[in-house]
Amino acid sequence: MPKTKFFFELITQRGKARVGKIITSKGEIDTPTFMPVGTQGTVKGIFLEDIIKTKTQIILGNTYHLLLRPGLEILKKFNGLHNFMNWNHPILTDSGGYQIMSLSKFNKIDKKLGAIFKSHLDGKKIILSPEKSIQVQKIIGSDILMVLDECPKLTSDKKVLHNAIQVSTEWAKRSKIEFGNDKYKALFGIAQGGLSKDLRIESIEKLVEIGFDGYAMGGLAVGEKQSEMFKILKETVNFLPRNKPRYLMGVGTPSDILGAVNEGIDMFDCVMPTRSGRTGLAFTWEGKLNLKNSKFKKDKSPLDDNCDIRDLKKYSKSYLHHLIKCDEILASMLISLNNVYFYQQFMREIRKNIKKGTFEKFYKKYINFFD
Repeated sequence: MPKTKFFFELITQRGKARVGKIITSKGEIDTPTFMPVGTQGTVKGIFLEDIIKTKTQIILGNTYHLLLRPGLEILKKFNGLHNFMNWNHPILTDSGGYQIMSLSKFNKIDKKLGAIFKSHLDGKKIILSPEKSIQVQKIIGSDILMVLDECPKLTSDKKVLHNAIQVSTEWAKRSKIEFGNDKYKALFGIAQGGLSKDLRIESIEKLVEIGFDGYAMGGLAVGEKQSEMFKILKETVNFLPRNKPRYLMGVGTPSDILGAVNEGIDMFDCVMPTRSGRTGLAFTWEGKLNLKNSKFKKDKSPLDDNCDIRDLKKYSKSYLHHLIKCDEILASMLISLNNVYFYQQFMREIRKNIKKGTFEKFYKKYINFFD
């Protein structure tokens, strides 16, 4: 079968909200899309065949964590992550840039060398340069690769933000050189700038000048208010190329996603569905439900009457409440599955309403529904 070149088609736009399609060698992705996070080569607590049944089209893996475990030797032996985890669909990999922030006590930045990590597992020194990050992502076999960037913690210090832009822009140039001219995969640039309109536009313009297959907004969902995130998206998203996918990294709740789609974002990822599942929090069309709450102790209704995956609709909220109280692992598995299933339903409804011209009504109904 001939390989398929990476391509993005913008199909419909209503206001800023867009419906599109990403074409990859591993399959098509309808946008706006949500990518469940499979950091270690698995979406926590959910069988891959069930992930497919939720109509998930793409998942996310992580360069830093996969470099540590299972490591490059194993990934090479299996000819990449797709074969290793038995997932024959698109994979996007984070470059390791987020870990520069989240594991800041284990690393330091050298503009020339990259990020110098002390492994949080065994203390081993790891140098993750822009070139190394791309090399690892190629061994992983990612369909969409991300440039290595410096993602600063939430700050209003323009000196810190400007320095992160300088480092990230230089690393983006080096990442693109290392990536080469592979038309069958994609390389996305990552804009920084925090909540500063001017700095974020500066970062975007520098990335557009370099030229990438898609563009991500980094450095958000790091502790700012939702209203602040929406404001900076409103002010800057239109500076991203209209004919390329736009990705908001690490976001988020259904309301976060809905608000960002309203500003023209196409792609999302977040650990929220599975992390919430492990704490007994379910996302449903009834709203956000804390199944630890005693009010569900005698509730015979299911989370979703229509979900046949793993017979999920046969499990009552009462039973799930019982499993949580007994600290049974099945509770986190079933609720995590429900949450991924709901997120993908939610994305389909977003796409449907944009196409029909009813997105504004859908937006007003659900923007505060999950608070």
